[in-house]
Amino acid sequence: MGIFNYDDMEVFGKVQGVDTTTVIVQVSDIEQLSKLQVNNLVAIRSSKRGQTLISMVSKIMRKFADLSDFEFDTEENIVTSTDIVKLNLIGTLIDKDGTKSNVFKRTLESVPEIDSDCFIMNDDTLTSFMSAISGANYDITNPLCIGKYAINNNSNALLDGNKFFQRHAVIVGSTGSGKSYTVATIIERIAKLKSCNAVLFDIHGEYSPIKGDRIKHYRIAGPSDTPSENIIFLPYWLLTYDEMLSLMLDRSDSNAPNQAMLFSQAVYSAKTKYLKEKDISDLLERITIDSPVPYKIQDVLTTLKDKNKEKIIGSSRREVQGDFYGKLSRFIQRLESKATDKRLNFMFSDNADLLRFDYMNILCKKIMSPASQSGGIKIIDFSEVPSDMLPLIVSLIARIIFYVQQWIDKDKINPISIFCDEAHLYIPSNAKYGVEDSSLQSFERIAKEGRKYGVGLVVISQRPSEVNHTVLSQSSNFISMRLTNIDDQNVIKKLLPDNIGNFADLLPILDIGEAIAVGDACVIPSRIIIDKPEQAPNSATVKFWTEWSKESTSDCIDEAIEALRKQSKLQINFDRDFSMSIRVNPEFHAAVFG
Repeated sequence: MGIFNYDDMEVFGKVQGVDTTTVIVQVSDIEQLSKLQVNNLVAIRSSKRGQTLISMVSKIMRKFADLSDFEFDTEENIVTSTDIVKLNLIGTLIDKDGTKSNVFKRTLESVPEIDSDCFIMNDDTLTSFMSAISGANYDITNPLCIGKYAINNNSNALLDGNKFFQRHAVIVGSTGSGKSYTVATIIERIAKLKSCNAVLFDIHGEYSPIKGDRIKHYRIAGPSDTPSENIIFLPYWLLTYDEMLSLMLDRSDSNAPNQAMLFSQAVYSAKTKYLKEKDISDLLERITIDSPVPYKIQDVLTTLKDKNKEKIIGSSRREVQGDFYGKLSRFIQRLESKATDKRLNFMFSDNADLLRFDYMNILCKKIMSPASQSGGIKIIDFSEVPSDMLPLIVSLIARIIFYVQQWIDKDKINPISIFCDEAHLYIPSNAKYGVEDSSLQSFERIAKEGRKYGVGLVVISQRPSEVNHTVLSQSSNFISMRLTNIDDQNVIKKLLPDNIGNFADLLPILDIGEAIAVGDACVIPSRIIIDKPEQAPNSATVKFWTEWSKESTSDCIDEAIEALRKQSKLQINFDRDFSMSIRVNPEFHAAVFG
């Protein structure tokens, strides 16, 4: 049975004009018109039996007759006018489609005829409609519920989880709009699935409070860390040749081409040396410069230093300087400075475990395994990674995930979604230096080809105007919260479909926790009140006035300076707590540690 029983509904107007997806309605019932608002849904009787055209109000206006045609009643002084409603057609509701009832399609099976009746959906009808299209259109056991429809808060706002992740998504909103809450809510919904698989790049460590059986927390290694279960190291040998050069090479150097060539030879030689030492001869003829094979950075440095000081026998049988004598000094210096930089311990640690041949297997299982294989949702904390290295390190993990997925048999692929929080920091609209350019290449490729290999992107940013436009344009789903910057608003408006009414104009005035949801995963463009997550992220803005009003505050500057020197907040907290335990219970300390 269909949702709309026209006999029980009141007509508020009739169609007077149709232009592709736009409908003009002349209002015949003024009382009904008072119930109508912009962005409300309206049902139009279709010429096809069993179908109802669904439209959205984009404009309500009262049109007066031309000044020369004004008709005044000499006694009551009445001006002639007509009430007009402009609608945008957004789809068709079909009473029966095969075995399914009440199926909504974002296509127009027909267009309204002139004088077709138009109906306002009352609360009961609207509730039935929203519930029916949200449930019936998604043939899945666990639809993705992110909140309630603002138009009717009795109906759950459901998204098609398949389309949301396979066709990429964008979540944007100004600071304080509820963006992090939205991400946390989606993460909690994903975590309920038994084989969920996602990676969240937590740039500022704000998602640490989110816990659960299928949620795991990792941290990129700090200066004093050693390999352990919850610490991630990304050794240099995982980098491709181009990524290494973006990190090491100064392209303004006149000797840059020679440095790049000799570096590639040295790396390839070091990789083959490693395979021979480990007796893995079957790979010797198959590896390339980019193959993820361990090697010792010191072997590369030794080779480069030898070339930099090499002397050969000249034509006069006397020893002369080689072709590259002294031309590699700056490159060697840059490489040595990176290798000894304590901030880059996560990449250049000399721990022997990081040179194991199976280290990449261990790493990938840690960050790519689904919940059914002791994995699930992996929240990776990048808060201690130097800002100039952030684009390279984030894109390195994304590229590894994508490359491994490429080599999995199609029938065995377990899809994985990558949540890119603060995406404008490492997927910039304009790359300014080599590391950013390398990062862009990885994410652009995932945006274009990820769907084929089960890799989805969820781009999260407070500044969409500063995010790479190619990545944004490849995304088919948008959850936009309040945006106050005009440049950010314009970027989102250009990406949204033309027939979603006046939703784009609401971007600067949305309330905290409200969002506009548009895209393939959303059955109709909707204004949604996002559910609050069970566990809120640490994203609350510092309350200046409240803090200033306190009589006293803690003195933490000394701790902050020590943390700065050690490049680790965790170590400071440990040292402080550890020293406190010694003061409080010295007997226990003596018994355990001697």
